[in-house]
Amino acid sequence: MSINKENKWIIPVMAFSAGTIVANVYYSQPILRNIAETLGKSESAVGKISVLAQLGYGLGMFFLLPLGDKLNRKKLILCICLTLIVMLLTLANTTNYSLLLILSFVIGVCSTPAQIILPMSAALGKENRGKNVGIVFSGILCGILGSRLLSGLLTDLWGWQSVFISSALLVSISSLLLFFVLPEVPSKFKGTYLGLLKSTITLIGKYKILRQASLLGAFTFGVFCSFWTTLTFHLSDAPFNFPASTIGLFGLIAIGGALVAPYFGKMADKGQVFKNLYLTVGMLFLSILVMWFFPHSIWVLIIAIFFLDIGVQATQITNFTRIYSLDEEAHSRLNTVYMTTYFIGAGTGTFFGLLSWTFGGWNLALSQMLIWSTAALFVVWLSSKNKL
Repeated sequence: MSINKENKWIIPVMAFSAGTIVANVYYSQPILRNIAETLGKSESAVGKISVLAQLGYGLGMFFLLPLGDKLNRKKLILCICLTLIVMLLTLANTTNYSLLLILSFVIGVCSTPAQIILPMSAALGKENRGKNVGIVFSGILCGILGSRLLSGLLTDLWGWQSVFISSALLVSISSLLLFFVLPEVPSKFKGTYLGLLKSTITLIGKYKILRQASLLGAFTFGVFCSFWTTLTFHLSDAPFNFPASTIGLFGLIAIGGALVAPYFGKMADKGQVFKNLYLTVGMLFLSILVMWFFPHSIWVLIIAIFFLDIGVQATQITNFTRIYSLDEEAHSRLNTVYMTTYFIGAGTGTFFGLLSWTFGGWNLALSQMLIWSTAALFVVWLSSKNKL
C-alpha cells in the first residue's frame, strides 16, 4: 500500500493518535510529587506508578503486539483504546494507592496500540519507509514529551485527576479519527496464539540486526526514562524549586528535537546506518556529560535536553528502519521483540534513576546514565564490527 491522494492523511492521523495513546505511560512523571502529597505517600513509593505503567507497556508489547500479525489491526487497536478510556476515567476518580498502582499497570498495557500503529506505517510505501516511520515515531515522541507539559499545566489548574480525564477525551478523539482513516490490513499469520508467540521468540535467533537494535534501544531508552524521571525531582528541588507547570514546559525543548527525527529516517533509507548511530548515541553521551559538569546551570540543561532527545529519538528511528526491512510479513512480531526489550530498558532505567536519586541525588543519577550511555556506544561499535 502506498500513500496517494485518497489516503494522504493516514500518516498524520497515525502520528497524532500514536502520540495521544502512548502519552498515558508518562503523564504521571512530572506530577509524582503532587500525587504523593494527595496520597500522603513518599516520592519513592509514588514513583512505582511510573515504573508499573512502563512495565505494563512492556508486557503489553509481548502479549498483545504480536496479535497485529494475526487479527484485524484496526479492530484490535479500537478495542484496546476503548478499554484504555475506561481505565483512565476510573483512575481519575480514585485516591486509593493500591488501586492506582493496578490501574497504572493496566493503562500501560492498554497503551500498546501506539506500537501496533507504528509498524503499519512501515508498510505504506517501501520507498519512504524511513520517512513514514520517522513521522509516526515523532508523533509518539511528541506524545511522550508533550505529556509532561500537559500534565503539569492541568495539575496546576485543576489537580492531577484532570490530567487523566483530559487524556480519556484525547484518546476518544484519536479512536474516532482512526475509525474513519485507518486502512484495513489483512492478517498474515494463520496459526494459533501460542504459535504466534513462539514464532516471535524465534525471530530473536534468526535476525542479528534485530538483536543489535533491541539491545541498543534498551540502553538508550533506559537513559531517556531515567533522565526524565529524576529531572522532575531535580527541578522541584533547590536551587530551582519549579512548580509542576514549569517542569512540564521542559518537554517543549525536547519536542523540538522530535521534529528532527524524520531527517535521520531519510539517512537510514540511504543506508547510512552506523554513521547515524555513532552521531546520535554520541549526542546522548555528551549531553549527559555536560550536565554532570554543570548540574545547576539552567542554560546548559536546556541545550543538553535538546540534544539528548535528538540523540535518543534519532537512534530509535534508525533502529526501526533496520528491523522493518527484515520481514514484511512479521512487522508486528519484529516490533514486539524490539519494543519489549526497549521497555525493559525503560523500566530498568527508571528503577535505577529513582534508586540513584534516593542515595545520591542528581549527580549519582547522571553518573549511572553515563554508564548506560557508554554501554550503548559499545553496542554500536560491536554491531558495526559484526561482533554482536
